[in-house]
Parts: sequence; C-alpha cells; structure tokens
Amino acid sequence: MSGKRIIDWISSDLKLSESGVRNTVVMLSDGDTVPFISRYRKEKTGNFTEINVRDVADKLQYYVELETRKESIIKSIEEQKKLIPELRKQVEECKEKTKLEDIYLPYKPKRQTKATIAKANGLEPLAIEIMEQKLLMKENREEIIRKYLNPEKGIDTVDKAIAGAIDIVAEQISDNAAIRGMLRAFIITNGSLRSKATKAAENLKTKYDMYYDYNESLKTIPGHRLLAVRRGTKEQVLSWKIVTEDEQAVGLIFSKIAKNNKSLFYHELYTAVKTAYDRHLYHSLQVEIFLAKMDDADKDAINVFATNAKNLLLASPAGHKVIMGIDPGFRTGCKVVVIDANGNFKEYHAIFPHEPALKIKEAEDILIDLIEEYYVELIAIGNGTASKETSIFVNAVLKKHNLKSKVVIVSEAGASVYSASPLASQEFPDLDVTVRGAISIARRLQDPLAELVKIDPKSIGVGQYQYDVNQIQLKKQLDATVESAVNYVGANLNSASTELLSYISGIGRMVAKNIVQYRAKNGSFKDKKELLNVPLFGEKTFTQCAGFLRIAGGLNPLDNSAVHPESYPIIEKMASDLSVDVSGLIGNDELIRKIELKKYIMPETGLLTLTDIIQELKKPGVDPRNNFSTTQFNDEINTLDDLKENMILDGTVTNVTNFGAFVDIGVHQDGLVHISKLSSKFVTNPHEIVSVGESLKVKVLKVDTELKRISLEVIGR
Repeated sequence: MSGKRIIDWISSDLKLSESGVRNTVVMLSDGDTVPFISRYRKEKTGNFTEINVRDVADKLQYYVELETRKESIIKSIEEQKKLIPELRKQVEECKEKTKLEDIYLPYKPKRQTKATIAKANGLEPLAIEIMEQKLLMKENREEIIRKYLNPEKGIDTVDKAIAGAIDIVAEQISDNAAIRGMLRAFIITNGSLRSKATKAAENLKTKYDMYYDYNESLKTIPGHRLLAVRRGTKEQVLSWKIVTEDEQAVGLIFSKIAKNNKSLFYHELYTAVKTAYDRHLYHSLQVEIFLAKMDDADKDAINVFATNAKNLLLASPAGHKVIMGIDPGFRTGCKVVVIDANGNFKEYHAIFPHEPALKIKEAEDILIDLIEEYYVELIAIGNGTASKETSIFVNAVLKKHNLKSKVVIVSEAGASVYSASPLASQEFPDLDVTVRGAISIARRLQDPLAELVKIDPKSIGVGQYQYDVNQIQLKKQLDATVESAVNYVGANLNSASTELLSYISGIGRMVAKNIVQYRAKNGSFKDKKELLNVPLFGEKTFTQCAGFLRIAGGLNPLDNSAVHPESYPIIEKMASDLSVDVSGLIGNDELIRKIELKKYIMPETGLLTLTDIIQELKKPGVDPRNNFSTTQFNDEINTLDDLKENMILDGTVTNVTNFGAFVDIGVHQDGLVHISKLSSKFVTNPHEIVSVGESLKVKVLKVDTELKRISLEVIGR
C-alpha cells in the first residue's frame, strides 16, 4: 500500500495542503483524537478545522479499505494466472470502490450461468468470432456455425449454437468495466426514479400520497424524497423503479462495440448487446444506482441529524439554578421533582390537576410548598402528553400567588430511554422510572449537554428517518457529534459524570469511570497532573484530554482554562516578563495587550497557538454556549382545532431538515416551515437560517386536521 499515494489522493479530494494532510494522517495513526488535533496541533495541520480533520480521517479509512480490497483482488486474479502487468496497474491506480469492482467483475468467480454452460459446450470460439467482427457477410454463415455443433452436449442446431454464443458475448459485455461505467453515467444523467402506489394502498390516503404516481430525475431528486420512497416501499405502500431510455441505452452500448456493420454476425452482436442490457446491466445497475443514491441520501440525513443534535447538545444552559421538573400526564398524573443548583435530587410528588382525577387544590398546594421551600427559580415541563395543559395550570398558579418562577417547555425526547436505563437505576435505585424522567427533564434545562450525553444520541429525537438510514454510519457520526460538543464546552473535572468524561478527548468509558471512582475516594482534584495517579491513566491520555478539562479553584489558575498544560511555561514566561504572577495576568486586558507574541514563538508553538492562548487568557473558562432564553406559548391555542390561518404565534424549532424546519407552537403537533417560507430571501440551506432550540415567530398558513399537518411561515426574517 502506498502511503504517499493515499495522502496525495486525500489532499486532492479535500483541496487541503499535502503537508497538513500528511501530518494529520500521522497523528491520527498515532492515536491522537480529532478534537485534540484541531485544537492543539494547528501548526502541524496548517490550521485545519475540526471538520477538516474528520474529513481526512474519513478519507483515510476509505482509502485504507480500498487498498485492502485491492490486495484481495490482485491475489484472486493471480491465482487464476490472469494478472498481466496492465491489469495490475489498472487495479493499483484505481481510487473508487465502484470502479474497482467493475475491473474485477470479469475475474470474479461466478456461479453457473447460461454463459458458463455455453462455454462448457465449446461455444466460446464462436462467441469470439462474433465479438471480433472479422468475418464478413459474404462468408457462409451456416457453414461456419456448424463447426461448433455438439449434439452430445445438446448443441444440435445452428440456432442453439448462436443462442449459446450470444449468452457468452452478453456476459462479456455486461462484465466490461468501461461499458458499465458508461452506462452507469448515462442512467444517472438521463434516468429518473418512478414510484407508484401498491394495489393495497392505491385507494388509501396516506402520508405517501404524493408518491402514488411520482417521477423525478435522478439528477435533481432530493435525499428526503428518496428516503420517503424507501420508507413507503418498506411499509408496502409504494413500489419503485429507475426508468431510462432503454433503446438509447442499448444504442449507446452498441455504438461502442460495433466496429463493422458488414460483419457476418452484426445482427447477433446487436442481440447480444440487447441481451446484456435487458438481462444483466439494467437490473444490476438499477439496484446499484438506487443504493448509491440512497447512500448519499443517508449521508445527507445523517448530517442533518448530527447538525440538529449538536445544536441541541449545545443549547443554552440555565446554569446553577434550583429547578422543578414536571413530567406531565393526564390519567397517571404529573410527576413533580425538585433538583438543587448542582443537579441533586431533593424531593418528589405526584399531582393530578387534570381529568379524570382533577385534584386541583391539592396540586396547587404541593406546587406552592415546593416552590417556596426550595426557592425554585425555573420550572421545566416536558413537551409530551398534557404538556400544554400542565403549563397553563402551573402559570395560573404562579400568577395567582404572585410567584416569580418561570415556566420553560423542555424536550423530553429520550427521557424515557434514560429513565429505564441501568445508569438511571444505579443513580436512583429507589425511584420509579417516571420520577427519573422528571429529574432528567429538570437537569436538561440546567445543563442540556451534561444530561443528554447519558442517552443514545439516536434517541435525542431531532432527525428524520433515523431508523431507516445506515445505522453504523449514523452511530459513528452521532458519537463524533457528541464528542465534538463535549470537547467544545469542556468538562469540570470535579463534577462531570462518567458519561460526560467518557467523551472527553482520549479518555473513554473505562478511564472516565476510574476518574470518578478516584474522585469519590480521594476528594476533588486540585491539579490536573493528579490525573496521572488514576488507574489506566498515562501520559498519552493526559496529553489528549488535559486541555479540555477544568478545575475551578485549583492550585494552578490555568487549570480552569482551555490552555493546554504543555503551554503553561509560555504563559509563565509572559507573566514573568510583565513582572506579575500568572493569576495577575489572567483577565488583565491591559497587560495582555502588551504581550508581543513573536517573542514566544517556538518550534512546536507558533502564532496560531499563541493567538488561542491570548484569547483564553482574556476570558478563561467561559462557557462558549449562548445565553439562556425561553419561548412562551399562547395559552389560548392548545389543539389543532384552535388554529386559524394567518395567526401569529411564538414557537420553538424542534427539527431542521434540508426542506425546512419543524416548529413546536404548543398544540402537540409540530408545524412545518418549508424552506421557501423561512426567510424573505432565497434560502439554500435551512441550517444557515434556523437551528434546533431557537425561538421563532411564525404565521399559520394552512391546517390539515385529518393528516395533522400544519404549514407555517417565519415572520420577520
């Protein structure tokens, strides 16, 4: 395997510097993490972003897998004694998996086919005559064919001999890499996806009705429509096929093969081409192209999911406030908990302010007692069943008693997953799952990131078709998304959970568990170097994680910053040169402005790193997330029946897709703002306009109560 070739390919594909790619590949191969490389090795990469580094990592994996496959293919062809130098070169220089398989196809061991039977019957020489096109029409056709008759093997007529030879030629054509590549490009360029309703569904009104008689070019069809067709097919509502100009496709192939229109077997050659197309090429390429398009659609959907998940993970934390969490419900009541400013569970009660129990006075008294006893600042209500009704009730109680607590609606997606998990059982062994869910809702408001890392990212609930897409790729990207979010924010070494620490660069679950156990046994960490006393924690791990951990009030003030410990000596020198200690330099803008960065450049520390250090010295340990804000729903709008066209409402973005955004307006059914209604300006990417968790003012355009569809338009953008 040529490492240089792979680096050249990655550099070319991503349009990144060759030296930066090479250094990144070396660091990745040495076990350095993406967050560490992008944050603390900018001089080596040439200031690659985290996205750049992840792209390099993905391309590296692709090409390593490609080279491994090449080795297998070369070995297979060698064993067949068919590996000529030209073929080896063709395989070695190939940089696409699809094209590599095209090259290998003629040499791939096959099960018995019509062509292999015909070859066994001695008809391969006749097939060669047809393909070579050297015999002209003046030759005696029947006499030539009769030479290949073999009654003992069932080839007792001229027609049978020709049919067998055509089978051989058809297979050779369908195995030809150039022909497959050309036809693949033709279908992708000229073909379209056609879907129809199945007989069982054609008279039913479903969410797939727009696809009952649907046709769109493969070049323009967006990923979400492909995903919808796939899901509709899986649910046996739809069927699909790729359609193209068949005669034109056959003609295209024939034009590349036919050398002489006066050849003796000109007609048979055309028949072989048509047979290759009808029997082999169309069907295999139709499936291959559909799967490739679906793979692209999966990637788009996964990217959208990952973007939404990251925005939700990085949602503004309410911070260290006393919070009441309410998991709302009708028949089973509302589960009410209180957590203190550090997220510790304090008390639980069930209240029944709704039908059928309707114990309003009791519910009111419980809420008042809890709010006044614990000085509750915020009340987090899950956005599930009875959410709006519970919000109205709680707000009425607050208004009646002139209390200043503020109600916030919180997404409870995945809360049930956490509450039933072994982690929740271990954390709260004596509490019911619904109570654990209420605690999770409260903690999500306090610090979304710290709480959401406790569940499978797929359960966060901000994706479309997340259970349909490639699950391996989905998990990989979501894990990377959580890792990115956690390391962007950093973690308090003395309070972070095992789950949060496990996502910090270089740590992993086992070491994270050891850190928490060490902390429980020995008390709070006073210095980052103390981490080296934790079991399984070595110098490599320390290098990877130290910059992303924080210690407030420790021995070294720099430990509460994103400055990597390897750079502490530089800051100590800066402080010494300014005749102050390090604590006197941190946050002192006047002194920081006096620092001449060029004086501190060293082989491993350039201006990029020094600039980052200066920014961190100005505001060490500041949470990079936005300031906390909330959305207040209209108390008079509770169901779809309450909605009227042209109403102006406040809402919260719950999901962003490539075709628009879904917005919660407090009626238990999200509305859709189509991409064309997101802004008065033309929008190509909804993620550039809105993000999950953002508050919006929207206008109701249309309400379909039967299908529970709400069309909205963003106001003021």
